[in-house]
Amino acid sequence: MKITVIGTGYVGLVSGACFADVGNDVLCLDVDPAKIKILEDGGIPIYEPGLQEMVKRNVAAGRLHFTTDVEKAAHFGTVQFIAVGTPPDEDGSADMKYVIAAARNIGKYMTDYKVVVDKSTVPVGTADRVKAAIADELAKRGVNTPFSVVSNPEFLKEGAAIDDFMRPDRIVVGCDDEQAALNMRALYAPIQRNHDRLIVMDIRSAELTKYAANAMLATRISFMNELANLAEKLGADIENVRKGIGSDPRIGYDFLYAGAGYGGSCFPKDVQALIKTAQTDAGINLKVLNAVEEANDAQKRVLGRKVLQRFGADLKGKHFALWGLAFKANTDDMRKATSRDVIQDLLDAGATVTAYDPVAMKEAQHCFPNEARLSYADNQTAALEGADALIIVTEWREFRSPDFDTIKAKLKQPVIFDGRNLYDPKMIRSMGIEYQAIGR
Repeated sequence: MKITVIGTGYVGLVSGACFADVGNDVLCLDVDPAKIKILEDGGIPIYEPGLQEMVKRNVAAGRLHFTTDVEKAAHFGTVQFIAVGTPPDEDGSADMKYVIAAARNIGKYMTDYKVVVDKSTVPVGTADRVKAAIADELAKRGVNTPFSVVSNPEFLKEGAAIDDFMRPDRIVVGCDDEQAALNMRALYAPIQRNHDRLIVMDIRSAELTKYAANAMLATRISFMNELANLAEKLGADIENVRKGIGSDPRIGYDFLYAGAGYGGSCFPKDVQALIKTAQTDAGINLKVLNAVEEANDAQKRVLGRKVLQRFGADLKGKHFALWGLAFKANTDDMRKATSRDVIQDLLDAGATVTAYDPVAMKEAQHCFPNEARLSYADNQTAALEGADALIIVTEWREFRSPDFDTIKAKLKQPVIFDGRNLYDPKMIRSMGIEYQAIGR
């Protein structure tokens, strides 16, 4: 099948590469020439495990192509995936200008039947706007070319996106005509040979499903973080609480880990967008999600507050090692990363920081340009040099079993602030290291 993917970010590039990997002919469009140049030169503009190898393999096989030519892309694919960004607008709503622009370009140039698929995370009602934009462009041309609009939200986790795409637990398709449904079934057939995971529903329900899924996961995280803060005050251990409630099959263990708050491009943006959609389109105040957002904003300051409580409000002359910059492991994504809040809290109090992250340090430098008090180390041990304490923000695998004797020897004071609860408090404290975690 011929497929056009509009946008080469996380969703677009992963989707395009994976569709090509199962035999489709895929053309990826991006209006940013720099991105396309990177891809054509064999690189990728994002970090995602396994993606560069998959892209190279399918480019070499002649199944994956890249272009900045909008007209060529509109002609190419029977299925046209819109996978452009929907960044938060000033009021918290999703900015739809890139989605609508992509739809208009399809309508401007298409000459035969197209299935136009909203892959971007979009508010309820977007399919209607996409359909209207395409119809308007066709009317301007005086043609009546048939097309279908489908909602096919993505459920990819950064750091595990390829596996999520190739082994999905569900494939949600929202459409209102049988032809579109048949095309989508054919498209996804190669990755669900074991059993049918495709769930067909009406378009608006599919659009809401994406927001609902992310909002539910964000709610679980904020709930556990609130409980962790309570556990500290009551002398309980949130890890024991997690095991106790997670063993209930109605609750389960997933997304019950307390920590220093969630970040990234999805949860913060989607929770905010759903709150705004409810307010503007339905006149409803989503009280639970407002609390989720408030709790997460507060949780991002917990590590900074612990440091200030331990070392005092004035941190001038103090230096800290920080492990982990990305919002989660296995990505270089710094969007809404907790590390940004922690670093800013330390800098505002007068401290200096040396940070280490396996892949996100280049992105971090864009977030803190020309900040002389923030430096970067080549490895996690080097980051400890001259530090008064160690702060762990991201749960990278290489941080899970470090040399604690080296940590103790390198630090001026043997203190670890662990924002991801990586270690056993009794074991760490038995080594003579002061250990401050979340809810433990």
